[in-house]
Amino acid sequence: MTNQSKQRVIIGLSGGVDSSVAAWLLLQQGYSVEGLFMSNWDEDDSYCTAAQDFQDARQVCAELEIPLHRVNFATAYKDRVFSHFLAEYAAGRTPNPDVLCNREIKFDLFFHHARRLGADWIATGHYARLDHSKRTPRLLTSRDRQKDQTYFLHAAPTAALARTLFPLGDLIKAEVRQMATDAGFANHAKKDSTGICFIGERDFTEFLSRYLPTKPGKICTPEGDELGFHQGIMYYTLGQRQGLGIGGQVQGNGRPWYVADKQVDSNTLIVVQGDDHPLLYHDVVITEPVTWLAGKAPSNPLHCQAKLRYRGQATNCQIDIHPEGYLNAIFDQPQWAVTPGQSLVLYDGEECLGGAVITTRDRRH
Repeated sequence: MTNQSKQRVIIGLSGGVDSSVAAWLLLQQGYSVEGLFMSNWDEDDSYCTAAQDFQDARQVCAELEIPLHRVNFATAYKDRVFSHFLAEYAAGRTPNPDVLCNREIKFDLFFHHARRLGADWIATGHYARLDHSKRTPRLLTSRDRQKDQTYFLHAAPTAALARTLFPLGDLIKAEVRQMATDAGFANHAKKDSTGICFIGERDFTEFLSRYLPTKPGKICTPEGDELGFHQGIMYYTLGQRQGLGIGGQVQGNGRPWYVADKQVDSNTLIVVQGDDHPLLYHDVVITEPVTWLAGKAPSNPLHCQAKLRYRGQATNCQIDIHPEGYLNAIFDQPQWAVTPGQSLVLYDGEECLGGAVITTRDRRH
């Protein structure tokens, strides 16, 4: 009997292919595995696929002959994630709900619920790796760099990561889908989930307008020329090109318009032409207090790499850490469409060091 067979793992099963294969791999490794399906959004509409997802999770557990638990965190999700999500949009920022969802739900509520059920470990289908060889776990990027999810995991409590397994960290997506096919999972070709964490993919403006009333205002150039009107600056994000409704404007040079700034006080959307416009670039980023996965900063100042969005590239920068915990990041090269509300996530090569929410951006010159 292996050591793993004495250890009980409860894995978060979403009904998708990733968590399903993660459960299968854990069984192959000799763990005692149980599934847990989380219901975190209880509004019944055509976009929420929770009912079908639960049936897919049941099918996987039946194939694997493992128990499936179910828990409803919908109230906590609204209180701890969605309310913050709305407040950030109302303030003109663009939050990343996946970061908060991981911190508050998957690696807090789910973690403690699983531990109460007797789990030695929790597991998820995230594409990331954990090094448990040291006193403090090290969060490492996944082998599949296109799917790497360390950006979303940087704020997860270290105590939870110390008891977490990421079985997919050394795999690429194509391998995972093949494993699902080989295992006989009906969801082997299921589309990857996208959109808002636990809420799904939907018409974002229509969804947001249910909770934040429209607030029309002007769309202007940096020089103050009026080009049109918006229904609320919370419906737009910095760097956005589509959906501005000003494509037919005769002003300017004929190049596409991009959102360069959201002036909350005057309720004005500032747009510029061309994705190379100087107002779209900043090399200084200031954040809220940082979360260090190791519990403290490696050094101050810190020379490392940082990502400003999930699909962004990790870029060289210097991090100055204020005594209150705020970060001042100075990038070697100006960064495009730096967006308050998103996260600045720090890396030392393949290790994710932590991160913080962006508050403002600036230029050295």
